[in-house]
Amino acid sequence: MLASWYDAQGPAADVLHVGDLPDPRPGPGEVRVRVAVSGVNPGDTKKRRGWLGSSMPYQRVIPHSDAAGVVDAVGDGVDARRIGQRVWVYGAQSYRPSGTAAQFTVVPDRQAVPLPDHVGDELGASLGIPGITAHRALFADGPVEGRLVLVHGVLGGVGSLAAQLAHWAGATVLGTVRRGSDLGRVDPAVVSHAVALDGDDPAGAIRSYAPEGVHRIIEVSLSANADLDNAVAAPDAVIAAYGTHADRTELPFWPLLFNNITLRLLGSDDFPAEAKRQAARDLTAAAAVGALTVDVGDRYPLPAIAQAHERVDSGARGRVLVTIPH
Repeated sequence: MLASWYDAQGPAADVLHVGDLPDPRPGPGEVRVRVAVSGVNPGDTKKRRGWLGSSMPYQRVIPHSDAAGVVDAVGDGVDARRIGQRVWVYGAQSYRPSGTAAQFTVVPDRQAVPLPDHVGDELGASLGIPGITAHRALFADGPVEGRLVLVHGVLGGVGSLAAQLAHWAGATVLGTVRRGSDLGRVDPAVVSHAVALDGDDPAGAIRSYAPEGVHRIIEVSLSANADLDNAVAAPDAVIAAYGTHADRTELPFWPLLFNNITLRLLGSDDFPAEAKRQAARDLTAAAAVGALTVDVGDRYPLPAIAQAHERVDSGARGRVLVTIPH
């Protein structure tokens, strides 16, 4: 099969190879997926470059955890009727050496989720890491129906899906963007009110829409927004953070404590298995009724995977995808 891999960590152009590798075979309880589109996440490129001193747990890594494709073979114990089924894939390279940047990938049966026929491959390849992270941030602390949910970075990969899932689940969604020039890109059908963080008083603007405070905060940069979050959180609110800019993040501890705020930190590779399965069910259901869309930024053929990684590392706007030839 045609695949991309790296044998050492480093810059994309230096370490990513493209060539032929043996076709994988599914083991017991596994399926093999013929990949059509592979999704590139910041976590994939961080693993490749050794972010925060991380090392390679395997001698060779085929990158990427997310994809859309078709099941073409099954291992022992898996219903053979799955062959020919369109699926979206999550966690392919989570604690495994071989991801989706290849013509074929092998994953546990439950990690190849049936994809409705009318849902496109680009959306399917964008549901894994960002969708499951968004779902966990929203629902780990209970339903959000009737709640006020603030989503920071509402135009980002996780943020946009979190806003759509919250709206689908019956919440009122507030969102933030970094610059006032981005406000016109926010979908008013999903986000009731959007606030630019470069405005004069973003906390006051949020409070004008939520005078009693917000119940859930989906946080992309805890170090940058900790004081803002404290200013707009309702008593007993949850701040669910999946990112920060400062490794050692300062918090207004006592005000948060007096408001009984819960701080939830989210690492997507290590979510409970049942939480991932529930997220997969809900993401598929929301996609099936047209409640989810993704902003696709750039598409690259597999031989140009290094450019795709460099685009993600540079802070790409929109989802970056790699198309797999067959």
